[in-house]
Amino acid sequence: MGRGLLKLPGIRPVLALASALVLLQAMTIIMQAKWLAEAITALFEGSSITEQYPVLLLFLAAFAARYAISFWLQRVALRYAEKTGTDLRRQMVEQWFRLGPRFAKTEGTGHLVTLAREGTAQYKTYLELFIPRMLGMGFTPIVILLYVFKLDVMSGIILMLTLPILIVFMILVGLAAQRKMDGQFKSYKALANHFVDTLRGLETLKTLGQSGKHANTIVRVSQRYRKATLSTLRMAFLSSFALDFFTMLSVASVAVGLGLRLTEGQMLLGPALTVLILAPEYFLPVRMVGADYHATLDGKEAGAAIEQMIERGKAAEERQREAYANTVFQAEVETDGAGVVHQPSSGTRSLLSSTIRVVLREESTRDPVYAPSSKLLWNAGSRLALTDVQVRHEEEGPCSLEDVTFQISGLAKVGIIGASGSGKSTLIDVLAGFQLPTSGQVLVNSQPVSPEMMDSWRTQTAAIPQHPYIFSGSLADNVRFYMPEASDAEVAGAIAAAGLNKLVTSLPKGLYEPIGAGGRQLSGGQEQRVALARALLSARPVLLLDEPTAHLDVETEYELKQTMLPIFEGKLVFLATHRLHWMPHMDCIIVMDGGTIAETGTHEKLLAKQGVYYQMIQAQMEAV
Repeated sequence: MGRGLLKLPGIRPVLALASALVLLQAMTIIMQAKWLAEAITALFEGSSITEQYPVLLLFLAAFAARYAISFWLQRVALRYAEKTGTDLRRQMVEQWFRLGPRFAKTEGTGHLVTLAREGTAQYKTYLELFIPRMLGMGFTPIVILLYVFKLDVMSGIILMLTLPILIVFMILVGLAAQRKMDGQFKSYKALANHFVDTLRGLETLKTLGQSGKHANTIVRVSQRYRKATLSTLRMAFLSSFALDFFTMLSVASVAVGLGLRLTEGQMLLGPALTVLILAPEYFLPVRMVGADYHATLDGKEAGAAIEQMIERGKAAEERQREAYANTVFQAEVETDGAGVVHQPSSGTRSLLSSTIRVVLREESTRDPVYAPSSKLLWNAGSRLALTDVQVRHEEEGPCSLEDVTFQISGLAKVGIIGASGSGKSTLIDVLAGFQLPTSGQVLVNSQPVSPEMMDSWRTQTAAIPQHPYIFSGSLADNVRFYMPEASDAEVAGAIAAAGLNKLVTSLPKGLYEPIGAGGRQLSGGQEQRVALARALLSARPVLLLDEPTAHLDVETEYELKQTMLPIFEGKLVFLATHRLHWMPHMDCIIVMDGGTIAETGTHEKLLAKQGVYYQMIQAQMEAV
């Protein structure tokens, strides 16, 4: 039995009920064999068929009861498998949001989508078959063996000695099949990711004239999966043949022994027939497990992958809880005109720590804006602070962020700039709640963002990534991503504000024109406007933009800029970019360098300072 099976919620009552049903089914098998043997023996001894009607009716009742119990057992397993599969899919998707887009990019979108759809279906099949099969193999042979020993000790010894041989053989075959299945699952994962990547890049490949060459790559990946699948099937057919062969030999050994003792008059016909009928039933649960083992291996692999993702999300949440429980408030230091504070020295921070904690506690009790609550609502009086935030993606690896401390108040436009690899995207992930700090703290309204508050914080934010995902559906459905219940009038208003009216009028079906895979393809600028319309429709007060125009040409970027800047008003906006022409429009600027904050301030102050920001402008030779 899988080690993680007993950890599933609600599994123990199901196993208890299923075990009771299996025991009842084993008893009906014995009664069925007993009454059938009695009827055949009586007929052999000269009794008429009409005299055996009561015994035959008992046999038919036991037969019907056996398969009624079997149907009930399957229904119990099916209902639990459906419920568990649905719950696991929901938990897995929740963990994807907790782990963030960086995780989705690492794992591959194709693999995640395949796992959510086909993987959970395969895991349901695994549970539906595995629970009754394993319980049947655990209880039914024991009950039958005890009854056979009561009838004939020699036959019981033969059955007892041959079953372990079959089980050992199954274990050996299972280990070999597991290796084959691991290879097939890796090939399946590669095929799923490659398929999704191919669909996304098909237009580009056709434009560059490389679609013909890419077809060879598709054939190579598909052939690798085909070979892995055929290898697994060969192992399944071989094991099924060998299992049936050894089972027949075992039953034949019992039959030969019974026949010899019958001819010598050492045994009666009734018990001999009963044992002979029960011998195949004794091996049947093992054969069924062997037959279904290969059919459920892919479900077992999918379940292990799903559980691993869920555990990763839970581990991240637990780290967040520990950080929230163990981290104390850090000191606030002198604030400049834009509301951004600089990193204090360790000595200053230690001297101010106790005082700041008292001040913040007093503020939280007398000011309703800072009242402790798991519900976060961002407004003009709100404050966001990061204190000594450090992010390390690998335990022994370098820090992506180190000692990042700043504070933002109210509704403002905040630019985050720096060279590639300076930590801009990681900082956006931290602000979005997708990346948990290795150490340090994120505070909203002087409250550390607890795990209970994180979901509320995410409902306040809308993200616009560098490459927005366009779902296969209508334009209206794509814009409704954050608000599925929005009306057509509200969608049309968001589309107009995002500057998509010209596109809508050119579409034959307007708002309901299919876009994305299988629909009309959009340009990079149009995709960004769709993402912007999503954020506008959500009416969320915090916008997080990670290099939203990095892949656009200059003309498209400046056109999109004129649309976006008015929309930024009345919101808290974090714009991570390396395009410095956005910076004069920002209320404050955070300059990242090597994972740390090099300097902060307004555009004018940073120019006058002639520090890192000034050097970046000089290097890019931009007129700002």
